[in-house]
Amino acid sequence: MRKYHIHTFGCQMNEHDSEIIGGILEQRGFQATDSPDDADIIIFNTCCVRENPERKVYGRVAELKTLKIENPDLIIGISGCMAQQPGEAERIAKRLPHVDLVFGTMNIHELPELLDQVEAGHKAYRVWEGDPERDGGIIEGLPIRRVPGVSAWVSIIYGCNNFCSYCIVPHVRGRERSRRFEEIIDEVKRLGQEGFGEVVLLGQNVNAYGRDLKDGRDFADLLHALDETPGISRIRYLTSHPRDFTDKLICEIASSETVCEHFHLPLQAGSNRVLARMNRGYTIERYMDLVRRIRQAVPGCSITTDLIVGFPGEDDDDFAKTLRAVEEIRFDSAFTFVYSPRRGTVAASMPNQVPCEVKSQRIQQLISVQTEITEQINRTLQGEVQEVLVEGMSKTNPSMLSGRTRTNKLVIFPLHPEVSKGSLVKVKITETRAWTQIGEVVLV
Repeated sequence: MRKYHIHTFGCQMNEHDSEIIGGILEQRGFQATDSPDDADIIIFNTCCVRENPERKVYGRVAELKTLKIENPDLIIGISGCMAQQPGEAERIAKRLPHVDLVFGTMNIHELPELLDQVEAGHKAYRVWEGDPERDGGIIEGLPIRRVPGVSAWVSIIYGCNNFCSYCIVPHVRGRERSRRFEEIIDEVKRLGQEGFGEVVLLGQNVNAYGRDLKDGRDFADLLHALDETPGISRIRYLTSHPRDFTDKLICEIASSETVCEHFHLPLQAGSNRVLARMNRGYTIERYMDLVRRIRQAVPGCSITTDLIVGFPGEDDDDFAKTLRAVEEIRFDSAFTFVYSPRRGTVAASMPNQVPCEVKSQRIQQLISVQTEITEQINRTLQGEVQEVLVEGMSKTNPSMLSGRTRTNKLVIFPLHPEVSKGSLVKVKITETRAWTQIGEVVLV
């Protein structure tokens, strides 16, 4: 049997796209392998949100040139957001001539046809570049290769209309397109029947769900409809735009039995001047008011965020305001990034680009401040009993199990004879750390 290997870079949307690519390949008779050396087809599903993943892709694919010479029948493909960028297919053809197959984020469904071309001895480079309103429709019913487990990704909306000045996503994922309400409900029901206890609803901006459907139903209505799905004990979602987080949505989450009490709200910067240049659509005051309303409605919730340092024009005062915001809001954790110029975005051509050494200093300072806050918050969990959904064996200690609380805290605890992957258990926190909590099972 022919084998395939997919190397995925980037976000959960890319991971889910790779599940679809895998499903298509398995329908075609391929079998998954963890080893590129054993594969008959290798696909790199790529990311372009920052420069580093792009460099990694070009480096990894270049390393396969020798393998391609040794095995001319090997098919090498590049897909995803990097491939979707204007002119990228031409750059790939020039720099990586041993690549056989290139497709983007919008035409995964065309993979069987593209493989036919490659297997007939031709290169197949096809990337969607049309009008997003006309050509960016959603193809339902594609096969998905999900590894049996605890949690499953479910896309609810594709694309983004926000055009933050630093972000490439609207250029490579297109405009917002919501899946039909009933399609999502049916998929989640099937996942509950298949034994998945948790679903993660995906979108570049899940809060925008339904705007384009014009049937009056929004993301809060979708959560309400999913709340009592048989077999589903937890619902999570990624990602929210703070500007679009409504009181209706807060109330729905507060009253839900299954939607987890974890809010990921990308702030990006604490300076109104920088937020305006980023085109984020809110002020720090509005953001902090949102946090206040969420914490009032959902006591004990966790709030995490994304932060960027070194955005063009960010001066010492702007950065100080970001630090002050972090200290005042007290996020449970934060994903921190150094600004990376992306070709085709407004910010890439802005004046006053921040020197690399300044970016490096600022990111280290920000990480230090946030890590201390994270440790302080986690110390309050000492001695508490938390509900944990068991995800499996700990990746670092084979004598321990790992899982997550409803507030998305990672917990590891000793093996227990009555606890297995997918179990919901009560765990007493006995030791706290910045990123992992230690506990013991107290009730199964």
